[in-house]
Amino acid sequence: MTTVAALDCGTNSIKLLIGSARPGGGMDVVLRDSRVVRLGQGVDRTGELADEALERTFAAIDEFAQVVADHGVPPERVRFCATSATRDARNAAVFAEGVRRRLGVEPEVLSGEEEAALVYAGALAGQAVAPAEPVLVVDIGGGSTELVLGEDGSRQAVSMDIGSVRLHERHLHGDPPTPDEVAACVADVEAALDASGVPLERARAVIGTSGTIKTLACGVLALPTYDRDAFDGSVLSNADTARFVADLVAMSVDERRALPYMHPGRADVIDAGALIWERVLARVAVPEHRVSEADILHGIAAAIGG
Repeated sequence: MTTVAALDCGTNSIKLLIGSARPGGGMDVVLRDSRVVRLGQGVDRTGELADEALERTFAAIDEFAQVVADHGVPPERVRFCATSATRDARNAAVFAEGVRRRLGVEPEVLSGEEEAALVYAGALAGQAVAPAEPVLVVDIGGGSTELVLGEDGSRQAVSMDIGSVRLHERHLHGDPPTPDEVAACVADVEAALDASGVPLERARAVIGTSGTIKTLACGVLALPTYDRDAFDGSVLSNADTARFVADLVAMSVDERRALPYMHPGRADVIDAGALIWERVLARVAVPEHRVSEADILHGIAAAIGG
């Protein structure tokens, strides 16, 4: 089997998947890891990647480069993809050069459409049973949110410039946020969904992926830790998720950080991501959704050498 390494660097976190491609298709996951680096710190306001954000991200890439080397993955089987924050930054070339020096590969800055396609491919590859169509796949990142509605081999996809870090920095300044701040954030989300052109109400199945959605699933399931095996493939009520989102947004950052499944680097910005997810679910006609551990990393890995 061929061993590959996929890296996804978003606005809030950088993730690594090392896997072995099976003959005839499919992927056995050997290792999965992530670091919260907040690469997109302030990008919505300044248009540039901050020096301290680059330092944090490069330190994580140094770690991951060693892991990739330890697993014997050759450079031609490594793919590094960057998404929203890098798309938006004027100094993205500085970041790209740092990646090349550390990994020996050329980083790919994905367009919103490319990102959405990989999210969809990864999420669908992780389903044991094909979902009903049209199927809606949703990925909420730090800087953008991808919506993909698929049916009969065709896809309608959009990458919206709303994400947990971007909207938190834009609107949610209180700890916890005030009702007016929450209302402003929700209005921003609603405007983006209105402009997306994706008919969410047509979906007959909904699959949610990304760290925000998985963490919210842990909360709805009241898990004692962040347990991938426990939430992967779980089917959750939209109403239960909405109730949990309301409780979570009303918490202080310290209260969120104390939750046993909450990554400390996600606790401050998950309020905005949670509001995005709640508003998406409010627009679909089905009463429940599925949570998938398979995500954009699986889409990236499957495409290596493909």
